[in-house]
Amino acid sequence: MKTLLIFISFLTYISIYSQLSNTSNKTYVCPPCNSSCDTLTFGTPGKCGHCEMQLITKKELSKKHNVIKKKRIAFYLQPGIEVLDFAGPMEVFAYADFEVFTVSKTKEPIISQGILTVLPDYSIQDAPKADILAFFGGNAAQSFKDAEIINWIQSQKDIEYHFSVCTGVFALANAGTLEGMTATTFHNALDGLERNYPNITVVKDARFVDNGKVITTAGISAGIDGALHLVAKLQGFNEARKIAYHMEYDKWVPGEGLNLSQDNPYHNFLNIPNLESYTGTYQYIDNQEVVLKINSREKSLYAVLDKIKYPVFYQEKDVFANLNNDKITFLRNKNNEITGYTSSKNPEIIYKKLNK
Repeated sequence: MKTLLIFISFLTYISIYSQLSNTSNKTYVCPPCNSSCDTLTFGTPGKCGHCEMQLITKKELSKKHNVIKKKRIAFYLQPGIEVLDFAGPMEVFAYADFEVFTVSKTKEPIISQGILTVLPDYSIQDAPKADILAFFGGNAAQSFKDAEIINWIQSQKDIEYHFSVCTGVFALANAGTLEGMTATTFHNALDGLERNYPNITVVKDARFVDNGKVITTAGISAGIDGALHLVAKLQGFNEARKIAYHMEYDKWVPGEGLNLSQDNPYHNFLNIPNLESYTGTYQYIDNQEVVLKINSREKSLYAVLDKIKYPVFYQEKDVFANLNNDKITFLRNKNNEITGYTSSKNPEIIYKKLNK
């Protein structure tokens, strides 16, 4: 009897230990968004109360870290493709350090808009596995009715995201990827998409539409907006802002699209209270002065130094970062007024706010 009780106690211990182990494996975290909530942990699933992004497990986060810089994006190119349709997003994804490769029906050279010759990396016969499939406009009506191409699209397994620019949407429409979803496309093709694909809800006034795992954009330059949006989803809004700055794409309005997904990479950053309090002229190194202003288009701060504008990235209240990821912490007096700032690069120096 004593032996039986000991055995039952042992089983109870194992059961409790197993439950605790399972609980510890279900710690939830916020996907990286370059904000203070990146370090928070949660005991239950749901959304981050700080940035509203969907929480993931630590195991998922580890997997995300392992692949985030090596997302493999297959750019499907067809003869007659629009140059900016694919070149704009390619620039964005290259800056984001993704691995981009080109695919076409064959490996024959492609003429883009009768000007640019492109040699595809792969054909649909030997293309490697991709995480993201991307399709673009130009001669789309002809190319994306090709049964071999549609069969190739449908045969691709475990695709994380489908992405289209302009009339590249017809690749996804013909493959059935957009069935029951919402989409947009080039302005001259909107009526045709709506007429020929009644099971797709067509939006006619958005730069992009995000269904969660399928993102479609309007024509040509809108592909840059859609690509920046996808980077914001995967790497955080601040990373997308850095890329837009490096590309000198100063027409980007973050979130200027229809977001039907649970991921909102802009929520925390587009609702920062009282940016006005940080504006003004401050001391800077070598007796220089730096002026902080509001970028109303991005709803963010930027610094003007020697007539050049530099973005400043919000982290949390009174804490920002510059392009070098140096932390900038603003200081307040007893009246809650900004009096200056310190930098993680020179933490012992206080740069005062000047009365100008």
